[in-house]
Amino acid sequence: MKVALPRPLAVGVFAALAASTGAFAQQATPMQSSPAASQSAGGVTGEDADNTRLNRRDRNDASTTPMDQSNSSNAVDLVANVRKAIVDDDGLSVKARNVKVVANGGVVTLRGPVANAQEKARVERDAASVRGVTRVDNQLDIATDSD
Repeated sequence: MKVALPRPLAVGVFAALAASTGAFAQQATPMQSSPAASQSAGGVTGEDADNTRLNRRDRNDASTTPMDQSNSSNAVDLVANVRKAIVDDDGLSVKARNVKVVANGGVVTLRGPVANAQEKARVERDAASVRGVTRVDNQLDIATDSD
């Protein structure tokens, strides 16, 4: 059985639905707010994600940063292969698998925090094992409880 609404009522219902849909579209999504202003979700706040303290040395012009990465196909392929070697190492922590990898002319620079000295050596060994790597500049940091 089909119920037909009187025409003025149907138009009113349609207008109300359209207006409410527009109101939802106007609401800000969580990604539109700044990370520092985000509310705690599961114990993690935007401030927790701020790693500025870990990257202080990047302010030094002599430091190799991801901005120094060459866009040549050889360098991009080398970084991809080093990243794969690191990610495929099941013995590494999540921190170690997420280190920065920068390649220029066969020299691979590793940056970022790892859990301990053994991981630092293991990530370097993984990077050095990749074909095409001529030298590894290991600038990895051993994370502390405050990192």
